[in-house]
Amino acid sequence: MRAGCFRMNANPFLEELATGKLLIGMLHLPALPGTPCAAATPDAIVQTAVREAAVYRDCGVHTVLIENMHDVPYVRRVGPETVAVMTRAVCEVRGLGLCVGVQVLAGANREAVAVAAAGGAAFVRVEGYVYAHVADEGLLEACAGELLRYRRQIGAEGVAVLADIKKKHCAHAITADVDLGETARTAAFFRADGVIVSGRHTGEAADPREVAEVRRTVTCPVLVGSGVTPENVAEYLRHADGLIVGSWVKVEGHWSGALCRERVRRLVSAFEKALG
Repeated sequence: MRAGCFRMNANPFLEELATGKLLIGMLHLPALPGTPCAAATPDAIVQTAVREAAVYRDCGVHTVLIENMHDVPYVRRVGPETVAVMTRAVCEVRGLGLCVGVQVLAGANREAVAVAAAGGAAFVRVEGYVYAHVADEGLLEACAGELLRYRRQIGAEGVAVLADIKKKHCAHAITADVDLGETARTAAFFRADGVIVSGRHTGEAADPREVAEVRRTVTCPVLVGSGVTPENVAEYLRHADGLIVGSWVKVEGHWSGALCRERVRRLVSAFEKALG
C-alpha cells in the first residue's frame, strides 16, 4: 500500500486501490420509507438494488456504491428506517460476490459506517470530512474526529473512509482561502483512506487539472466522483486510482434513470482500453 495508508485492519478494497485501478458503479436506491418520494416497499427497494448490481457484475464491474440518492430533499440526520433498509440492500448485493460501499445522504456519515459495519461493506463515502461548508441541506461541519472515534468504538476499523473534498452541491466561500490541494492534504492528515474529487454538480465532470493537483498533494488513493464518461476515462486514469460513475450509465445519462446495460458495457470497454 502507499505510504500513509496503513490501517489496523487489512482491507482488500484499499489494497486493490493502492495497486491498481478501480471502476465503481453507483446503485441509487429507490426513495426509502418515510421520504417524500417513497413509493416502493423495502422488499422492492432491495430487489431493485440486486437487479442493477447484477447488471454491473455481468458487465465486469465488481465494486458498487449504494446511496439513497432518491431521498430528496435530504436531511442531515436520517432515521433508523433508512439504516435498516440500506443494511438489507448491502447484505443482498454482497451476496452477488461484489465489493460494496455505502453513502448515506446527506452527511449521515456515522449511519453509513454503521450500515457498512453491520452489512459487511468495505468502504463508505463521506461528506463534510474536513472544514465546514454550506450545502443545499444547510451547514455541514467537519466530522473526521468524531467519525473515526465512532468507527473505532464499534470495531469497524476495517471499513475504509473515502472523503469528498470541496464536494459538489456546496458553497465553499467559508474556506475560499483553502485551496483544493490543501483540503486534500488535511483530509489525508486526518486519516482519510482516500479522497474524492468531483465536479460542482451530480454528473458534472471533475476538472482533470484538479485531479492531477490532488494526486501531487497526497499519497493516499485519489478517486474521481462525478462526470465519468467513456470519453474522459483515459484522461482521469492518468492520475486517479478509482472512478465512480452514477449518471452516464443510466438511461439518457441522467442519475434518476434506470441502469442501462449497454452504457455500462461501453464504459467498461473504455475503462479496459485505457488500462491496456
